[in-house]
Amino acid sequence: MIKKHLFALAALTSVGLMQSVQASEFLDDRWYVAPFGSYVRTGGDRNASDAWGGGMGIGKILNEHFNVEIRGFHQEFSSKYGLQSLTGGTADVQYYFQRDAFSPYAVIGAGGMNSCVSANCGASVIGEAGLGFTYELHDNLLFRTDVRYRYTNDLDSHINPRDEQFHDMVVNAGFVIPFGDKPAAARAAAAPEAAPAPVADCSTMDSDADGVNNCNDQCAGTISGTQVDAQGCPIRLELKGVQFRVDSAELTIPSKIILDKVAADLINFPQKNDIEVQGHTSSEGSNAHNLKLSQKRSQSVASYLKMKGVTNRMYAKGYGESHPIASNNTAAGKSQNRRVELVWVGN
Repeated sequence: MIKKHLFALAALTSVGLMQSVQASEFLDDRWYVAPFGSYVRTGGDRNASDAWGGGMGIGKILNEHFNVEIRGFHQEFSSKYGLQSLTGGTADVQYYFQRDAFSPYAVIGAGGMNSCVSANCGASVIGEAGLGFTYELHDNLLFRTDVRYRYTNDLDSHINPRDEQFHDMVVNAGFVIPFGDKPAAARAAAAPEAAPAPVADCSTMDSDADGVNNCNDQCAGTISGTQVDAQGCPIRLELKGVQFRVDSAELTIPSKIILDKVAADLINFPQKNDIEVQGHTSSEGSNAHNLKLSQKRSQSVASYLKMKGVTNRMYAKGYGESHPIASNNTAAGKSQNRRVELVWVGN
């Protein structure tokens, strides 16, 4: 019966040993001392009263699940055969189910004992198995208690005339005092590694919507509606909606609002190339008149943009009716031909 209990507990600790191999996060491997007091509920085969005693253990934390410990103890009780004393020690293996503020464990131990009844003494062997827990009061102080079954064999020494084998229950309570500082990461769970942020593919992106992907765009932030070259740098921008009073270079109020937005975009745009402000007309009137009118209108736009803070150097140039972009035979075509464009010099 006793052997079956001990083998079952040994099997449990073997399973725990396999689990502990994976406990690489646990860093605490300190030595400790463990003073304790004991209460012994003596077995009926002793024909004795219950015992009290105490002892001291010296142990080491091996890993997340296991401690090993050497313990010495002394216990005394009275019996019908006289005062009895038990002085001995065990080598213990403790298996911790978890390491936390509250840490339950199982323990098995084996050792020897000097048993005395009055003046008659002799050697005994003992085996113990039980359950207990520790509670952490401080990094260097833990309360500990366990309950153990103890098997004793007096090895035919006839110390106790009633029997040679005894079965007792032992309750221990005391403290564990580790030496040194507790490792800060003694039971830190490994944080999952953050997945690397996906790398954006610049070839699929066109931040300024100019038709040139971000990989090839050397002039980021192009003004909306601008015609650009293969590197995404501005070539030409038609100032759509910019109009003048009839046969005049005076800007209309809606046109000034449009130019206010264009001026803000040019101020924010990092490329400061020179800009030619080109004026174009439809074919009504003489060619000379249209050339003169387009020059005045282009100058009016250039002057307004400079007044609004544009720092690019600007050149006003009127082309009259010489560069139509639509037919002058229709009203719609003539409206398209009456235009002002910004042309970046050097692009």
